[in-house]
Amino acid sequence: MKKTGFLRLFAAAAVFMLLAGCTGPVGNSGTEAPKGPGEVNIYTAVDQVHSEKIFEQFEKDTGIKVNPVYDLEANKTTGLTNKILAEKDHPVCDVFWNNEFAQTIELQRQGALAPYVSPAASDIPDAYKDKDGYWTAFGGRARTLLVNTDLVEEKDYPLSIFDLTSGKYEADQIAIAYPMFGTTRTQAAAIYAALGAEKGREFFQKLKDSGVQVVDGNSVTKDMAAAGQVKIGYTDTDDAKEALEDGAHVEMCFTDQEEGGIGNLITPNTAALIKGAPNEENAKIFIDYIISLDTEKELMEMGFFDLSIRPDADTEGLKIKGMNVNLIEVYDMLETASNDMQEIFAVQ
Repeated sequence: MKKTGFLRLFAAAAVFMLLAGCTGPVGNSGTEAPKGPGEVNIYTAVDQVHSEKIFEQFEKDTGIKVNPVYDLEANKTTGLTNKILAEKDHPVCDVFWNNEFAQTIELQRQGALAPYVSPAASDIPDAYKDKDGYWTAFGGRARTLLVNTDLVEEKDYPLSIFDLTSGKYEADQIAIAYPMFGTTRTQAAAIYAALGAEKGREFFQKLKDSGVQVVDGNSVTKDMAAAGQVKIGYTDTDDAKEALEDGAHVEMCFTDQEEGGIGNLITPNTAALIKGAPNEENAKIFIDYIISLDTEKELMEMGFFDLSIRPDADTEGLKIKGMNVNLIEVYDMLETASNDMQEIFAVQ
């Protein structure tokens, strides 16, 4: 992968930086990457098999050494968040590359992040970046209804989440993961943000009362749809792709894509500059690099991302209309939605 898109510097600034042996942030000018001395400390919740390749290419393109910290615990994001907060008075991390957004926003609320408006984020929709530059979302995966094509005709494929509560399908032929955890929890908060707390709770109460199968995780809903145990399993695109690659008779359906519809949840990665970062300038260069369209494409080629966060990007990834809410609104609904989901779906 060849990286392009670095800021053109004014001639005088360029001379100064060359004499000083420094580099400027990465932008979108199409010039070659400047070779920068020094290092950058990256904490990442992204699996090492994917992130390590990006780090290696960044080092090659910029000359900046990456010191990665991988959290290998099961609850990766929380572990790294706690580490950053513990180091808040004496920061070690420069950039947090997170595989979700809620904990990144929590770090912002805790005062652990610094603002940086990256030129590489100019074509990322406002819903996917903090207005003051405290974090930027990029790439990611999406929620999807995985339909068993042996059991559901194409004309009867679901078009909306509200099809699940309309009586169109037998309730016991629908499987969802417990919405108190993972991306199903995030989706509940997104639906609350889109509909309002009262209507959001009504939707999930109706879903539960209808008798849908509630199971332990998105991989289970995927397996049930793939095996024909249910007609529809609610899952994530990475799980759905596994079923398709295994030859299962299934198809992904993205909901509420029509004009005026609430859209389909996209769950992106985020990148954020740590307040007091010891290598701030190199951190900015890395952020420009990681959130670029080129990196999104590279991560899609690796199979880690399923789509670009940029709606008009020329990529081979999925083309999905995201939900008509921003990530801050989703974050702000997490506690309310989670409490309701615990009350509605808790095992008696």
